[in-house]
Formats: sequence, structure tokens, C-alpha cells
Amino acid sequence: MIVVVVAVALAALALGGGLGYLLRETVLSRRLQAAQKDAEKVILEAKNEAIKIKEAAEAGVSAREREVTAELRDRRAELQRQERRVVQKEESLDRKVQQAERREQATAAREKAQDERLAEIEALKQQQLGKLEAISGLTMEQARAQLLSSIEEEVRAEANRRVRQIEAQAREEADDRARMVLASTIERLAGEVSTESTVAAVPLPSDDMKGRLIGREGRNIRALEAATGVDLIIDDTPEAVAISCFDPVRREVARIALTKLIQDGRIHPARIEEVVKKAEQEVEATIKQAGEQAVYELGLQGLPVDLVKLVGRLKYRTSYGQNILLHSVQASHLAAMMAAEIGADVKVCKLGALLHDIGKALTHEVEGAHHVIGADLMLRFGLPKAVAQAVIGHHEDGHLDGLERVESPETWIVAAADAITGARPGARRESLENYIKRLEALEAVANSFEGVEKSYAIQAGREVRILVKPDRIDDLGAVRLARDVVKKIEESLQYPGQIRVTIIRETRAVDYAK
Repeated sequence: MIVVVVAVALAALALGGGLGYLLRETVLSRRLQAAQKDAEKVILEAKNEAIKIKEAAEAGVSAREREVTAELRDRRAELQRQERRVVQKEESLDRKVQQAERREQATAAREKAQDERLAEIEALKQQQLGKLEAISGLTMEQARAQLLSSIEEEVRAEANRRVRQIEAQAREEADDRARMVLASTIERLAGEVSTESTVAAVPLPSDDMKGRLIGREGRNIRALEAATGVDLIIDDTPEAVAISCFDPVRREVARIALTKLIQDGRIHPARIEEVVKKAEQEVEATIKQAGEQAVYELGLQGLPVDLVKLVGRLKYRTSYGQNILLHSVQASHLAAMMAAEIGADVKVCKLGALLHDIGKALTHEVEGAHHVIGADLMLRFGLPKAVAQAVIGHHEDGHLDGLERVESPETWIVAAADAITGARPGARRESLENYIKRLEALEAVANSFEGVEKSYAIQAGREVRILVKPDRIDDLGAVRLARDVVKKIEESLQYPGQIRVTIIRETRAVDYAK
């Protein structure tokens, strides 16, 4: 039974497989036929499209051939026109060449005729020159020299006149401008007047105090002089003791110490040394405070501390009766104002004017001119080189290795501010002996020049008037003489402020009616 079932199943399977195979073959055959029809259709469409493309290409080629043919025809016509224009230009050029040759021949003929005419003119000129030389008695070179000489004199006279006019105009304009700048700055600044002295007086409560100051066998006075470095003068002046010293700082220390000793009453060597140390500290504090106040007033904070202390030391220095610290502060204000007026560097001018006399704080300790010492200090403290140049440049006789004197606006402003503060009325005073010597030296300098008849120092030595001999010095020579005198005064004399030199040339004609 099982065998039969298996056999039936196998037969069914075989029958199903045969039917499936027949069905697949039928489907594939149909699909193949459909694909063949589609391929034939595509091939037919492709052939039709190829025929259309070929026809379109043949039509395009025919159109392009027509365009190229037309273009070639136009180009041939253009070339023919250009050939005709070239032929016409060649013919025109040939005609111009012929005309140019004819003009050149005509020009050569005219030049030949002109050369012949010039030769005739030159011959006539030589004949005329010969006649003129015979009539005048001068050769052509002599006449030329005489003419040039007369023209040279006229030109020189005209040049001198122009020079005087230009100098007068420039001087007038410069004076007006300088007057405006100086007036606007001076009127904004007023200064005090101090006195110069190497002696300070200390009042005593009674003459008995003199003996206590001297001490037993002079030990007190010797201790005080040794501690302060001053000379104590105890003479017959009632109720007063004089302190003499060339160093104003030491003199001030001695004055403060002596005043404290007199007030305290305890006077002996140990006490003297103690009080002198306290006085030195007090003076040092005063110096520092004075320097800081000056720097603060000018708005120059940030300077080195040691430099500020040197500025404060100027409080105890004077020049011709003028306090140098006040003089420096005034000069700094003036320099800043003038720099602002003319557009110079305000800070450099302000610093240079404040520190231009800083070397005087060390002249007792360092050898050399104060402006050279000051310029060296500026470089040592690391200040700008322009400030050092302004400091050394406010006097013309300074020289420092590594620092050139530059004629800059800042240098001239600092020098001008220094001169203004020292030359204003009442700013400085000097002894009668020195005053007379300076006037005599001023007149001697003026009289040393040739052609000077007389000279007079007037206005307290601020001006020197020189009368010259008119037959020895002309107007231009008077101008040169004024410059020479100014230069010699600057080189040989020392003076506060500035000196005006006036040359007077006067011609007088005198006759008598009889």
C-alpha cells in the first residue's frame, strides 16, 4: 500500500514538473516575440531619426557653404578696396617727396644767400667797430670792461638797497611777532625779587649769648664751624652773630642749627652735633619739598627723585640777586607759553627751561660750566636728548662729548626765556664795581673796531650806541659792523639779558657865507 502511495506521489510530481516546464517555455516564447517586436520598432525609429539627422546636416552644410562663399566674396571686395587706397597713398607720398625735395633745394638756396648776407654784415660790423674804436679811443675789450664796471656798481648799489629793505622788513615783522609773543607771555607772569648774599645774620636775645656760643677756650664755636663748614663771625655787632659761607645750603643749615641752640640754651659740642644733624634733615626736607612743589606747579611729575632734589637745592642759590629756583620756574612758564604760541615742543621747552640752571646746584662740587654740567646730568638721568641740547644750548660756549649743540626752536626758546626772566626790570642786581667794569668793557669792545669814532653804553648797559666815521664806513659797512660788534660782545663779555647795538652814521656838510 505504501508503495502504491509513493508511486502515485512520484507520478504526480513528475506530471507537475512537466506541466511547469511547458508553462515556462510558453511564457518565455511570448516574451521573446514581444522583445523582438520592440527591437524592430526601435531599429525602425532609429533609422528614421538617422535619415532626419542626415537631411538636417546636409541642409546645414549647404547654408554654411553659402555663408562662407558670401564672406569670401566680401573679403575679396575689401582687399581690392584696400589695394586701391594703398596705390593712392603711394602716389600721394611720391608727390610729397617731390615737393619736399623742391623745398629743400629752395631752403639750401636761401641759406646760401643768408650766409652771404651775414658775411657782408660781419664785414660792415668790423668796419663800424674800427671806426668807433678810432673815434672813442677805446678798444672793444676796454669799452666792455668799462660798461661792465658801471653796471656792476649800479647792481651793487641796488643790491645793497634791496638788502637793507629786506632786512628792515624782516626785522620789523620779526620784532612785531616777537613783541606779541613776549608781551602775551610776560604779562601773564610776574616774579619776585630776592637779594644775594654770602652772609646770614642770626639775632641773639642778649650779648651774653656770644660768650656761651664761643664756649670755654672756643670749643663751642669750633665745634659748630666744624660740623657745618661755615665761618661764625662774632664781633661788636650788638645782639647779632653773622654766618659766612659761599655754600648757601651749608649757611642755611648753620642758621637753623644756631637758632635752635639759642632757643634751647644748651650749648656744648655734643648738643651742637645733634642739632646740626636735625638741621641738615630739616633743610633736606625743605629742599625736597621745594623741588616737588616746583615740579607740581609746572605739571612735570614723574622726574627722578634725585633730580627733583637738585631742583629744590636751587632755592638756596641766587644770581645777581635773583633766586635761581624762582628764575627757573618763571623761565619754564615762559618757555611753555612761547612754545605753544609758535608750535614748538611744549614739554621739551618746559623741561629745558626748568633745568637749564640745574648745574648751578653742583658748581660747588663739580668743576665746569653750569650748562655743561646740567646737560651731562640730563643724559645721566635718562631725559630726552632734546632737553639736554636745550640746556647746553642756552649758552653758546658749551661743549660736551657725545652731545651736539643743535640750533632748534626749543633751544632758542629756552635761551629766550632765560634772558627774559633775567632781564626784566628789578630781576637782577649787581655791585657798583662790577656794573662799572661791565660798562667800560662794553665801550672798549665797541671802540676796538676800525672806523668807530665814539661809543656810549646807555640804559644800564642794555644798549650801546656807536658813532662811526661816515667817510670810512658806508651804510652797508654799518650793517656789517653791527653784526661784528654783537658777535664780539657775545664772545668776550658775560652779561644778564641782552644788549642792543645801534650804529649811527651821520654826514654833515658845513659851509660859511662871507
